[in-house]
Amino acid sequence: RGVVIEKHPELGDYNFYSDGNPETLFCDNETNIRRHGGQPDAAGYFKDAFHEYIIHGNSAAVNPESSGTKAGVLHKLTIPAGGSKQIRLRLAKPGANEPFVDFDSIFAQRISEADEFYAGLQNGIASEDARNVQRQAFAGMIWSKQFYYYDVREWIKGDSAQPPPPSERKHGRNFEWLHLNNADIISMPDKWEYPWFAAWDLVFHCIPLALVDAEFAKAQLVLLTREWYMHPNGQLPAYEWAFGDVNPSVHAWATFRVFQMDRKQRRETDPHDKGDLAFLERVFHKLMLNFTWWVNRKDSQGRNIFQGGFLGLDNIGVFDRSLPLPSGGFINQADGTSWMAMYCLNLLHISLELARHNKVYEDIATKFFEHFLNIAAAINGVEDSALGLWDNEDEFYYDHLCLADGCNLPVKVRSMVGLIPLFAVEVLDPALLKELPGFTSRMECYLNARPDLAKLVSRWQECGKGERHLLSLLRGHRMKCLLRRMLDETEFLSDYGVRALSKVHEEKPYRLECGGLMHEVKYWPAESLTGLFGGNSNWRGPVWMPMNYLLIESLQKFHHYYGDDFKVECPTSSGNFMTLNDVANELSQRLSRLFLKGKDGQRPVLKYHPKLATDPHFKDYILFHEYFHGDTGRGVGASHQTGWTGLVAKLLQPRRVSRHSDDTVRISRPASP
Repeated sequence: RGVVIEKHPELGDYNFYSDGNPETLFCDNETNIRRHGGQPDAAGYFKDAFHEYIIHGNSAAVNPESSGTKAGVLHKLTIPAGGSKQIRLRLAKPGANEPFVDFDSIFAQRISEADEFYAGLQNGIASEDARNVQRQAFAGMIWSKQFYYYDVREWIKGDSAQPPPPSERKHGRNFEWLHLNNADIISMPDKWEYPWFAAWDLVFHCIPLALVDAEFAKAQLVLLTREWYMHPNGQLPAYEWAFGDVNPSVHAWATFRVFQMDRKQRRETDPHDKGDLAFLERVFHKLMLNFTWWVNRKDSQGRNIFQGGFLGLDNIGVFDRSLPLPSGGFINQADGTSWMAMYCLNLLHISLELARHNKVYEDIATKFFEHFLNIAAAINGVEDSALGLWDNEDEFYYDHLCLADGCNLPVKVRSMVGLIPLFAVEVLDPALLKELPGFTSRMECYLNARPDLAKLVSRWQECGKGERHLLSLLRGHRMKCLLRRMLDETEFLSDYGVRALSKVHEEKPYRLECGGLMHEVKYWPAESLTGLFGGNSNWRGPVWMPMNYLLIESLQKFHHYYGDDFKVECPTSSGNFMTLNDVANELSQRLSRLFLKGKDGQRPVLKYHPKLATDPHFKDYILFHEYFHGDTGRGVGASHQTGWTGLVAKLLQPRRVSRHSDDTVRISRPASP
């Protein structure tokens, strides 16, 4: 057998055993500067040595002394047609004289332990197919963890043992993030196509991860707020291509959801467990810095209408929103403003939870309550109709193009941007208000002074089911208007979820002439038809899991306030009326249907490739794509992005009614195939 002895100053010594008689290869994990450093005569055994040896037979590439910082074992096998071979490997502390004697029994034990764990987690899922999909989603989430190492200062300065980098790097990409020094295990969007962390992707990952490893999920949310990640000015890093880009502000939402899920698990052993308040408080303080950064940097006029820029939705807009407008001016964004309203409510919810245990937080809860109302007033044009983003004629929210000459032009693209105001919703229970008299007193004083906001925005005088109060950007009428479009199968609603762009733009593209050029947005249900943002991402028609997930949670919150008496037509023009909770369940089932076997035995996500869809060797191995065809549901984009698409694991988890008011929002029961 082959043995590689590994020594590490912190982890200690290990032996790596390989069954059989493989050839061991060694080199150093260093860039081949003969090829990439302009030093053709440089000596060394570089990181491409194994490729050189195996593919080109270059034995001089590997270290003959059998040492180095990178090792491999080379097995030469002849496998007959239809046959198979097994290679056994083991990493262990030194001293294992017979490293493979108990190999099979240990493997069997680990499989049994995993089966036992998932049997407990999935005991409420009746469908074997749904259990298979969920378990593979969890497996993909766990597999997508990766050690990520990026020291920006060192990357810009260069390695002292290597040739200096080009001088333009000093003022190039990420030069304003010199403090950033990553050396951590992080959940990746897709270890193959996107092997780097993305801030807003990551927080969605934490939701399904919390079901199987709440401690890791909490650690990920803390990590992005640490001093070697978060910018000193409060900005969270976006992704390595451009840390300074701006993603939707969903960190607070995920933090509180993971806190709730973790507390629910803790209460299975201790019904009085208060939850990990230290985690919640730790992240909350850092997010207040991030919130202040948003307010100071992305509200150019100081009027609570935001210009977030890119906001993660790639090509959804008429222009590249991360760049200056060709016409000059700026865009007042319906989604940027709505994300900030949601951020306010998320931080309000966290501060109220903390205030239950430390009354000091009542003051900061009041701050976020008032800030939310100011944003709500702005987006709805309460004090300045020219500032509002609601279109009374179309009954939809649009971005507004604010030109240098003062012209204010609504950009009438019916996209997910106009549905995001639904995300900004929270429900306050009367028991909580009684528990926090300081907050309640200040809140009532403010609402009495601003009855316009109390009536128009929050419906404060109208208690809902159980005397609850609603905080939302939308009154019932406007919410119904948005849902009428969202649930229209000729617009947003597909068999597999809500599209990112209305299908109406398939026949009626939106066109805008600006800067001497004609810009167009047309419904593209699958791959992008332009090279914008690399061309491998498309928000002009496909179904995206994270946005649908937030829609589902928002509908459940609205139902928590309105109750069963409030119904909407679903689908639009069908004559079928549902409660908002039933609509949430319907969306959950349509999304789950992407991965579950249909009546034909095939999974819509795999139908783009007949072999994957029908071959018994492939059809039950699920691929969790980046996004999905807006009409057929086939998988599109990165094919291993279990990341935020792994949210389907939470959708498939049975809903359990909790007696705790702050745990009422749950995702629906598994869909039927």
